[in-house]
Amino acid sequence: MDAADWVVLLSAATAAGWVDAVVGGGGLILLPALLLVAPHLAPQAALATNKLTAICGTSAAVVTFARRIRLQWKVLIPAAATAAVLAACGAAAVSLIDKSLFIPIVMVALVAVAMTVTLRPQVGTTLAQHRPGARRTVIVVLGSAAVIGFYDGILGPGTGTFLIMSFATLLGTGFVRSAAMAKVINLGSNLGALAFFAATGHVWWSLGLTMAVCNVAGAVLGSRTALARGAGFVRAVLLIVVLVMVVRLGWQQFG
Repeated sequence: MDAADWVVLLSAATAAGWVDAVVGGGGLILLPALLLVAPHLAPQAALATNKLTAICGTSAAVVTFARRIRLQWKVLIPAAATAAVLAACGAAAVSLIDKSLFIPIVMVALVAVAMTVTLRPQVGTTLAQHRPGARRTVIVVLGSAAVIGFYDGILGPGTGTFLIMSFATLLGTGFVRSAAMAKVINLGSNLGALAFFAATGHVWWSLGLTMAVCNVAGAVLGSRTALARGAGFVRAVLLIVVLVMVVRLGWQQFG
């Protein structure tokens, strides 16, 4: 790869880290950049290398959020482990499932997210009046980790966004706290998918680790921005990212 290719990849890794830390969806920035610069990469290799880069950025985002927000680790750690197992299962099932069926479903889900955020502006910006019980919290967090973790292994775009919306709508948590919780679970799903891809020899380690440096920088900046600007800012970015994801997936499916 020449210098221009490296500029594209490192810039994309930085932007993906920022977006992923705030609302999720960083893969829709980095994956196309990888396929553009290295068109010879097999889809599994591109996904695997993206997971390696994303793990580093997600880890940095988790540390940054955890310093400012008290998280329920007794629930989130088992949820992250669940997401890891289900993501590995999803990665193993990639070759067995027709992805052309998934993209329209994901697009419908993203449109539903955009409509929910638009029509219910209090979601994620106004905390629930009654704190959800421990049982409900466990069910929602573990259930979301299992379902969305499996999806992350099979396809992946919007994993963080779906987690954030699950927590905001079902538990009444603010967008910033939801983003912090999502990062913990997303770290688990990334690790699970990466473990499978690494075992099957699909990871381009040198490239993934090089991009990880910029991804970490973007993730730290993104998480700090979310903490400083608050739920209203996260809501606006979420809407923009969701709309971009819908257009991107629509072009991929029908363009």
